[in-house]
Amino acid sequence: MLEKITIARPYAQAAFDYAREEGRVEQWSGMLKLLRAIVSHPDMRPLLHDPRVSDEQLYELVAGVAGDALTEHGGNFVRILIQAERIQYAPEIAVLFESMLAEAEGRVDVEVISAYELEKEQEEAIASAMAKRLGKKITVTAGVDDKLIGGAVIRAGDSVIDASIRGRLNELRNQLA
Repeated sequence: MLEKITIARPYAQAAFDYAREEGRVEQWSGMLKLLRAIVSHPDMRPLLHDPRVSDEQLYELVAGVAGDALTEHGGNFVRILIQAERIQYAPEIAVLFESMLAEAEGRVDVEVISAYELEKEQEEAIASAMAKRLGKKITVTAGVDDKLIGGAVIRAGDSVIDASIRGRLNELRNQLA
């Protein structure tokens, strides 16, 4: 995964810089999300490396699916990715672009995985605590993982707070070993 991110980063940075200069960050965000969905589709994945599919055919296929959502500059970006044999990294490019956008807006996306579905008040309490800790606006995405037994795991960028029972049991096991 790290290698994919490393390869995708310069493309995401170039797209973000261009989108910011042109004042079209939201438009590029939408295009990259759509490109991510197209490239991630199970029917598309085998075509990305098929030697029988030319670069132009692959571009026409992607552009045809994207339709009007793909601008002229977005189309050029897709052509560059295809010619550089990097189109398969579109999902990582989209994720990095969104991360750069969040950073520019002073916003952090926080993922909370808990053993049980969180109530609205709990989500708000976590968002408030994380906003205070990070000094940024927080967007919380909640999920459930019944393997946690109890508690939660909170991810904000590179930071992970493991307050789950499973995490505590693993910590205890490591201390006893």
